Amino acid sequence: MLENLKESLLKAPIVKKGDYNYFVHPITDGVPLVEPNLIEEVVEVISKFINLDMDKIVCIEAMGIPIATALSIKTGIPFVVVRKRTYGLEGEVDVHQITGYSDGKLYINGIKRGERVILVDDVVSTGGTLIAVLNALKSIGAEVMDVIVVIEKGEGKSIVERETGLKIKSLLKVNVKDNKVVIEGEI
Repeated sequence: MLENLKESLLKAPIVKKGDYNYFVHPITDGVPLVEPNLIEEVVEVISKFINLDMDKIVCIEAMGIPIATALSIKTGIPFVVVRKRTYGLEGEVDVHQITGYSDGKLYINGIKRGERVILVDDVVSTGGTLIAVLNALKSIGAEVMDVIVVIEKGEGKSIVERETGLKIKSLLKVNVKDNKVVIEGEI
């Protein structure tokens, strides 16, 4: 299971952003090339491990978009993108996020109180983005049915779980050791 994803991660280049070891990968960065079979493999596995009794799929710009798009097509469930810019629409909620390598705002539109949602994203590493978005979804009054990320790096998953009280599912757990991606576990 996830053979294409694992193989591609093992070949991923590593770049430094300050003290942060950042791996560059098609699922997390769209670089160098996103192959359809990789997205298809990821979405096939995600669809087996999530609660499909929901109103909307929520994803985070930018790399959550291809995952949510493919998952939406597979399940017939519409999706909402948490964006990096404001649109000023009625009911828009702004979210302050801090990660290991950035600090900024995100904006949620199209989610209403009582709606059942799942959140899908490409990676959790520090947990800052997921914590901010999940707390905002709770403040809106949405019922978060599931949270799933493709790749878990470092301690971000446990930080998100501790801070939000929600269980996070990840397809693969990876870390960077000796300037290479190492796979430490899978769903």
